[in-house]
Amino acid sequence: MTSFDTSPQLGAWRALLALAVVFLMLATTGWTAVRHQRGTTALQASRSAWEHGRLDGHALPDPDATPGRIARFFASLNAAQRTELVHAYPLAVGNMNGAPVTLRYRANRLALREQTRIERERMHDSRLSPTGQQEAGRRMHRYEVMSSAHRQMLAFDPEGSGRAAEVFGDLEEARRISVVVPGVDTDVLTFQRTNRRYSAPVGMAEALYETEREVSPSTRTAVIAWADYTSPDGLGIDSATAMRAENGAVRLNALLRALPGSSPVSMFCHSYGSVVCGVAARGMPSRVADIAVAGSPGMRVEKASQLRTGAHVWAMRDADDWVQDVPHLEVGGLGHGEDPMSRAFGARLLSSKDAEGHGGYFVPGTDSLRNLAGIGTGAYRSVRCAADDGTCRAGLSGTATDGRA
Repeated sequence: MTSFDTSPQLGAWRALLALAVVFLMLATTGWTAVRHQRGTTALQASRSAWEHGRLDGHALPDPDATPGRIARFFASLNAAQRTELVHAYPLAVGNMNGAPVTLRYRANRLALREQTRIERERMHDSRLSPTGQQEAGRRMHRYEVMSSAHRQMLAFDPEGSGRAAEVFGDLEEARRISVVVPGVDTDVLTFQRTNRRYSAPVGMAEALYETEREVSPSTRTAVIAWADYTSPDGLGIDSATAMRAENGAVRLNALLRALPGSSPVSMFCHSYGSVVCGVAARGMPSRVADIAVAGSPGMRVEKASQLRTGAHVWAMRDADDWVQDVPHLEVGGLGHGEDPMSRAFGARLLSSKDAEGHGGYFVPGTDSLRNLAGIGTGAYRSVRCAADDGTCRAGLSGTATDGRA
């Protein structure tokens, strides 16, 4: 699943808040989880090779250099030199903030095809258990689909459960950019689904992109399905704390600072993804015009003003979304703070009519998706408020715009 998902687990999550203090105390008094030592990952190996590599006798720039420095480096190269780097260091280039996005797409396509080959071999590796071979098969098929020529993969890392980000639309020419940040249980195998399609990052982003084009056909938009962070696994300790969100926030802001152009950006943060966006908010670049959360367990603050952002802060929650019953508190690092739907929080409250529970906010035809698309295109006058009285649009104007209203 892509986020907190089913009400039967709600009781366990509540109990977790009460019991998690015990685990926290154990962790701070010397108890630690057993972790397997891992060797160098494929991405690390590619980055290391880049760091020691040369092009026409010259050293390559630090892969962690500023996006501007990386962009200037690639701009100085001819087509043949860029192609040489893509083939020599596909994972490094594919995940390098500041590299031309079309070059990252090419690099990640190569990396995905290489990982497809690796997983195909693992399917027949006698050293793996039948379960391991089956898992390799699932990954092989997923990588094969993701490497299709029409896919625009902005990031890809096969390590662990895997991370990825995909672009819909022309990111370099877009006049408005939207970023979808999903919640728990997000990895390469849940990046897209056939069943419950619109609860997975790809389905969310595709639906948002198509609806934005319907809302404002003349506005060039691009949508990023951003699953390039390690999300919590289910409703465990990690989902009750901000640890994964803090790591995710660093990666999210790195992406935002590297986006091409200067078009306004709207953030759409679902479930635990809203925790990531809450932690990241104060470090987001000023081009972020909107932060909209759906089915949020909290944003790690008590008031929207504490996010310390100039962006408009929006919130929605369906009447049947079980996350409304999650205790909205933060004690000793556990819990995520005030309910973004509360009057005290101060967000602009949106209608989510027909959203159908926690995983249905991006389903085509719903008020929730139309509202998100209106925000994404800057068409604030088209947005329906939760109270249906226009209060969430107070102080805003404009239909589709290219700047903050």
